[in-house]
Amino acid sequence: MPGAVPQVSVEELKQRMDGGEKPLLLDVREPHEWALADLPDAIKVPLQTLPKNLEKIPRDRDLVVYCRSGGRSANAVQFLRQVGYDRAVNLAGGINAWADRIDSTLRKY
Repeated sequence: MPGAVPQVSVEELKQRMDGGEKPLLLDVREPHEWALADLPDAIKVPLQTLPKNLEKIPRDRDLVVYCRSGGRSANAVQFLRQVGYDRAVNLAGGINAWADRIDSTLRKY
């Protein structure tokens, strides 16, 4: 499917993290959303500021990009892959899917 964004499910991400992998998490939500729900150790760069903040994001690591439900992060992954982040993938369903299926203590919004 042309233009399809590579993605990982919340279950796959959790399994990788539990197995000792440390993919870099990139949160592209807006600052007011960060206080509502958060994943530990994520780099926070709002989508609109992504092109100006690439120096904050290492290119040599697996990169899992997320937002609230997966739409903005899919756009971010498309952009990142165009500028050389070959290991960037979208977190399918975003932080709300994580709250639904992995950590029910996280607030959905």
